[in-house]
Amino acid sequence: MGYQGPDQGFALRLRRAFREQLRIGEGEHLEDVESGCVQIALKRASIFGRAPVIHDLEIAYRVWGFLDDEADPRLVRERSRWFEGVSETHHYSDVRRLVAIVSSETLQMSPDAVRDQYASDWKALLELP
Repeated sequence: MGYQGPDQGFALRLRRAFREQLRIGEGEHLEDVESGCVQIALKRASIFGRAPVIHDLEIAYRVWGFLDDEADPRLVRERSRWFEGVSETHHYSDVRRLVAIVSSETLQMSPDAVRDQYASDWKALLELP
C-alpha cells in the first residue's frame, strides 16, 4: 500500500476504540469495515512517517460515513460495494483499490477539516471512479 510506517500493528488495537461508534449498514460486515479502514489509516500514518494514531482511523471511518448516523444512501451503496469481502486475504487487490480511492490530499487533512468537508460534500473526499 505504499511506504510502511513504524508499529503498524497498533492500528489493530486502535480500531477497537471505534466499534461502538460505527454505523454499519445492512449487508456490511464489521470485519470488512475494520480491515479496509485500518489499511486507509496505515496509508495516512505512512504519509506522515509515523505509527498510526487515533486520528488516522477516525478519518478513514469518517470519509466512508461509518461515523454518521444518517450517511447519504449513495455513499452507503458505494462503500458496500468497495468494502465487500476486503477482510479476506484473497481480496488484496480489492483492498488496494479501496485504499487508492482516498487520496493523499484527503489523508493529509486534519480530522476537523475532514469532518467539515464530509458534512458539506463527502464526494470531494473520495476519488470514486
